[in-house]
Amino acid sequence: MTTTIERPSAAESSAPAATPRWELIGLVALLFGTGVAYIWGLGASGWANSFYSAAIQAGSVSWKAFFFGSSDAANSITVDKPPMSLWLMSLSVRIFGLNTWAMLVPQALLGVASVALLRATVKRRFGGAAGLLAGLVLAVTPVAALMFRFNNPDALLVLLMIASVWALLRGVETGKTKWLLITGMFVGFGFLTKQLQVMLVVPPLALTYLIAGPPKFLTRLLQLFGALGAMIVSAGWWILIVEFWPASSRPWVGGSQNNSILELTLGYNGFGRLSGDETGSVTPGRGGMGGDMAGGMAGGMPGGIWGETGIFRMFDASQGGQIAWLIPAALILLVVGLVLRGRAPRTDGQRASLIVWGSWLLVTGLTFSFMAGIFHAYYTVALAPAVAALIGIGSVLLWRQRDTYWVRVAMAVAVASTVAMAWVLLRRSESFVPWLKWAILVVGILAAVALLIPALTRGRVAAASIMAVMFAGLAGPTAYAVDTVDTPHTGAIVSAGPNTSMRGFGGMGDGPGGRGGMQLPPGVQLPAGMQLPAGFPGQAAAPGQAPGDGGSEMGGMARGMGGGMGGLLEGSAPTAAITEMLEQDADSYTWVAAAIGANTAAGYQLATEDPVMPVGGFNGTDPSPTLAQFQQYVADGQIHYFIGGGGMPGMASGTSAEISAWVTENFTATTVDNVTFYDLTQ
Repeated sequence: MTTTIERPSAAESSAPAATPRWELIGLVALLFGTGVAYIWGLGASGWANSFYSAAIQAGSVSWKAFFFGSSDAANSITVDKPPMSLWLMSLSVRIFGLNTWAMLVPQALLGVASVALLRATVKRRFGGAAGLLAGLVLAVTPVAALMFRFNNPDALLVLLMIASVWALLRGVETGKTKWLLITGMFVGFGFLTKQLQVMLVVPPLALTYLIAGPPKFLTRLLQLFGALGAMIVSAGWWILIVEFWPASSRPWVGGSQNNSILELTLGYNGFGRLSGDETGSVTPGRGGMGGDMAGGMAGGMPGGIWGETGIFRMFDASQGGQIAWLIPAALILLVVGLVLRGRAPRTDGQRASLIVWGSWLLVTGLTFSFMAGIFHAYYTVALAPAVAALIGIGSVLLWRQRDTYWVRVAMAVAVASTVAMAWVLLRRSESFVPWLKWAILVVGILAAVALLIPALTRGRVAAASIMAVMFAGLAGPTAYAVDTVDTPHTGAIVSAGPNTSMRGFGGMGDGPGGRGGMQLPPGVQLPAGMQLPAGFPGQAAAPGQAPGDGGSEMGGMARGMGGGMGGLLEGSAPTAAITEMLEQDADSYTWVAAAIGANTAAGYQLATEDPVMPVGGFNGTDPSPTLAQFQQYVADGQIHYFIGGGGMPGMASGTSAEISAWVTENFTATTVDNVTFYDLTQ
């Protein structure tokens, strides 16, 4: 049986038709609803990721810290990412003052913009229904609802990646070089947001234009080189300034061992993520977390501390609830959509859209599945636009061809795969809306059967079939997204949705609010002599802390190991007495205090709004400052206090350990509200 290729719709023509009323109503509802959902209750998340919050505060009071992305306004060290994601939040804080809303509302607006741009990109080729569906799927994806309400770089990264596809498809449509240059510019800005992660979208972009670009092959190739040049220029200007700025007058490049942005790009944030060879990271035997502790825990975790790699990684307990709900359906719709467009011309815009979104999903998904280095569940937000676009595009393409029997079968299989996926994911959190999986199962089966019966996909009854399909596909992720919106999230490692079984170190975290924190899975053995801290599930609670209440994505672990002083993955929480002590004569010092690790330092800096030096950067493993430099700072009277402890046991290594040992040997300890301080002026 041959398949008839439809003529381009009004959405594909150069002169788009007027938007119908139903679509305008749907668009307003989609964007308004997304905005309300993403902004609702943001204040409950406090400083969110204190590591970035401290840099946002620093950038709001120092233009130098703003430019470099410094952790403190005195510019001792930067965060371990380029600063573009921090710039918008720092400007907001500079205008509206330091508070949660000023910091996180810009992130929520980036989410609304991402939904709007994805909808517009899909609509241009496939019509209003496809665009609205794609935008809706993105908005209710649990990990999207998490990251567009958080202050990590991923929110801006997602918007820029969508923008690069938008520009590329305009290039496919017109063949004009300017669109390829704009594509490269967006990718370059993505590099300044999260370095090499944005490069995962480059092969899909290049492949799509090589296949579908209107000009001759050699011209297409030259245009892609032009896009590469635009990417290099839009990212390279900042890289060159940082690399050639005299090291003596700029902050240390956080996350690097040799004070080099190129080293950070290619190593810790680059190929090290793929190979697992990341000097200074929190991995067994490399410092950062402590070899004994990390090694003992990882020994009982399949695949190591960051979880098991493999083709099904996106569906496991760590990542599944974040993103996996519609991946099987998206892949099915991708294949069927390509078949339906099989006889279209080479430059067919609809097939080009399927290629770019489909290859985005495959390249990024496979990279995430097999990378051996640091991996967290929230990284999967980079898959959300591709999944959402394929669902919107594929659903409309197949619905238009529903009179063809095999297409109806494909639609039914896609629905059945979604129902099966929802069943698996919801069973991992049995106490979470326990009736939902049964409702999805029943409605999904009825919807799949209805798609096989032509009479139920025509006329007024077709609306009922569509609603059943949408309930089966979106009820699960929507419920997870609602739970995510309703739950405060703080700490360095966050995840969407309700509590599930142990997610592995890279995906642990089930939200604060007394739902528990990290739990050791069956078979995991702690190293000899190590005991679980107070507040850890099954352990006695620390004073003033409810049993099992972690208060962050690390749950009781970070709090038990650091108390109010914070830890590796959780910002410090100074009391009023500590804050008052640090603020005394603060103007007389460059740094009111120094502490091992950026998260330990962050809470004190956010409370006082004065610089606190994060010795060793995020992990406490960066060789900045050296012992000699620190001693000179002390001799010059630039640092008032040194805060003892912090981080996890055995975290400090190298220069951090040397500094800590020198301070404890030469200065007298004073305890204030259970936190140890050393007055470096005495």
